[in-house]
Amino acid sequence: QVQLVESGGGLVQAGGSLRLACAGSGSTFDINVMGWYRQAPGKQRELVAHISSGGNTNYADSVKGRFTISRDKAKNTVYLQMNSLKPEDTAVYYCNAGGRLYAQDTMYAPGSYWGQGTQVTVSS
Repeated sequence: QVQLVESGGGLVQAGGSLRLACAGSGSTFDINVMGWYRQAPGKQRELVAHISSGGNTNYADSVKGRFTISRDKAKNTVYLQMNSLKPEDTAVYYCNAGGRLYAQDTMYAPGSYWGQGTQVTVSS
């Protein structure tokens, strides 16, 4: 079993920055690929970014050039640095682990481990 705990959400003005963290514990051998998702009110949960154990990353088109995913494998922690935030980035952000990559590692199918979510609100 793997536990994921997110932190770092909050309220920020448009153009500002936030850094989210997701710390994993438990059976950490399950943590290979990790990803960040978000869900805005009334919308489906969408993949924001993912990172492989080798450090390869992929991003949704809507966040490319503004968000950066990284990980500290020794700490089983993945980060999401969010810059130039926009009101449309407002959502609950969730980290995910235990998924798999496909389509030549460009796509990520989520695993069964989810964090509790952290709210990000961007005001205009």
